[in-house]
Amino acid sequence: MARRAGLVVLVVALVGCGAKKAPPPPPAPKPPPKPFRIVFPEGFTRVQMGARVKAVAKIAVRERHRSVRLNETAYLAASKNAVVRCFDRTRRQNLEGFLFPATYDFLRQTRAKQLVHAQLQAFCENWRGVSMAYARSKNLTPYDILIIASMIEKEAAVPSERPLVAAVIYNRLHHGMPLGIDATLRYGLGIPPTESIHQSELRNPTAYNTRLHSGLPPTPVSNPGLASIRAAAHPAHVDYLYYARKKDHRHHFFTASGDAYNQFLAQNGYG
Repeated sequence: MARRAGLVVLVVALVGCGAKKAPPPPPAPKPPPKPFRIVFPEGFTRVQMGARVKAVAKIAVRERHRSVRLNETAYLAASKNAVVRCFDRTRRQNLEGFLFPATYDFLRQTRAKQLVHAQLQAFCENWRGVSMAYARSKNLTPYDILIIASMIEKEAAVPSERPLVAAVIYNRLHHGMPLGIDATLRYGLGIPPTESIHQSELRNPTAYNTRLHSGLPPTPVSNPGLASIRAAAHPAHVDYLYYARKKDHRHHFFTASGDAYNQFLAQNGYG
């Protein structure tokens, strides 16, 4: 009987001396927040980009039931002026042309200034890879090239035609001819691409009327992508002075002859 009691005491003692339980594992870290995404197509203006910000903010509320800090008003204010360090150290008062079109991710707390900063960084990363040697040989400044690129972006729908449109611009500048690019007038007067340009608007003396005024418009008229910037810096070596859109509304007819140009217009129903 005593031996059984002693055995019981021993077992109890052994159980009491057991190792301490391990602490529970820490909770798994929360996954990073899923970013929102905004796409700025090539050729968008600053105002169009502001409208796209507004649209994306509405989508965020509708699909995720979460508001974001970005908004149209803040974006337009942040994108109005800034220092573009790959150009110079001065504060530019017009950022049209420098807001690089691409796809950007952002979070709920992302500010408009941060998005604009990312666009300017993307612009500089792409801009630095384009040689300006040929443009300088034609007495064109880097800002001139950006203006030309913005016009190419609005005019050329087919990638292979970008250097050809650039050549027409270079040749017309060389000969002192007005560029006659309606995209500049649309930009200056805020005429949507879906509306016709009226005769009164064609006579408007705005500096963006490249039918009336020779030389380049005062600023870019869109925000161009890399392909248009490259074309503006390296135009095709052709003698074209004219182009007009073909019936497919994508391709253009190019020529160095005014007579051939007028004949094309007459045959294709241009008024």
